[in-house]
Amino acid sequence: MVDPAQTTVQSPCIGVCTMNDTTGLCLGCYRTTDEIKAWWDMTETQQKALLNALQDRQLSQANFDD
Repeated sequence: MVDPAQTTVQSPCIGVCTMNDTTGLCLGCYRTTDEIKAWWDMTETQQKALLNALQDRQLSQANFDD
C-alpha cells in the first residue's frame, strides 16, 4: 500500500539531455549517465542526497567569466 503522505522527489531533468564530452555530465541536470539511469531505482533518501550533490557540482562547473 502506498502512503499518500509520502512525497515524491522530482527528477532534476530539465529536458536538455546533452552530455558534456569533457566532464561526462549532462548540461541540463549535471548528472552522469549512470546517475540518470539509476534515478528511478534510487530510494527517496538517495535521490535527495544526489540532488544535494548536484547543487555542489553545478556550482563547481559554473563559469562566470563568459
